[in-house]
Formats: sequence, C-alpha cells, structure tokens
Amino acid sequence: MIEVVVDDLAFVRADAVLRPADDHLEPVQGAAARLDAQAGPRFAALRRVQNPLVVGAAVVTGGGDLSAPLVVHAVIQSREENVSADTVRRALTSAWQRAAQFQLMSIATPLVGVGAGQLFPEDAARILRDTWEDPTRRAEFPAALTVVVERERDRDEILPVLSPRRA
Repeated sequence: MIEVVVDDLAFVRADAVLRPADDHLEPVQGAAARLDAQAGPRFAALRRVQNPLVVGAAVVTGGGDLSAPLVVHAVIQSREENVSADTVRRALTSAWQRAAQFQLMSIATPLVGVGAGQLFPEDAARILRDTWEDPTRRAEFPAALTVVVERERDRDEILPVLSPRRA
C-alpha cells in the first residue's frame, strides 16, 4: 500500500524513514537535510562512514531523535556519479531489501531524487512505484509506504502516478 501525505518527514510515524544520501551518507535533498537537523547530533554520529559507499547501496542506522526508530539511507549519488533514474532505482531496490532484512512494516520517504538538476517529481514517483511493485520484492516487508511531500499541489501531482499499475 502506498499513501501520500503532506507533512514533515521527521515527524511521520513509521518503522523507518528513507533518507536520500551520497556515498558518504551526506544529505542530497532538502528533505534529508531537514531530517538531519531534527535527528540531532547522535544521528550525525550514527551515519559516519569510514569509506565511501557504492551508489545504489542502502544501509540502516538508528534514527537519533526522529519519530522513526530507524533510518534507511539510500545512496543515490557520489562525487563521480550524479543522481539519475538508474541510481535512484538501484538505491530504492537496495532500500526495500534492507527493510525486508530488518522486517520493517512501514517506511516513510520523500520523493527520492527530486531537486535542482535531478529528477522530475513524476519520474521519481514512477520509479518509486515500480520498485515498490516489483514482483521480486518481498511484499510483506515493508507492507506500507508513506510518501511525504511538502505541499498539497505536490500530492495532487504525484497521486495518479503512484496509483497501482493495472495488469
């Protein structure tokens, strides 16, 4: 099930929040930067990495001071590789795999890969839907996805794209 809400990602109740990041787990979107500010200094310590991560990877850390106890970091870019439909698709696929490993029932996420010079909201929503509905994904974990947007206009724009595909 996918739902879309207008809210602040840091305060949405879920088992985990999905956070778009670069290969050093630095935020790559405004929503991720605001999330970091709310999560506090303990979260900053939790997301430190020794070596750069591979674009397309996903890792799980504690959520610091967030409502959600865990954060799934989806690595969508590096210094050598910019955000693209492919990097977002790979990172989301990895994120769903990590969520299944942790048996997370619910995930809250912004539209991954949206921002200046990145993907259009409709394209990001389509990739999100397609990876979520991929038949190879274990549908029981996670079972619920909440897409968090900032404005009603954003919600209205992506709702038709996130509707389930018809066979």
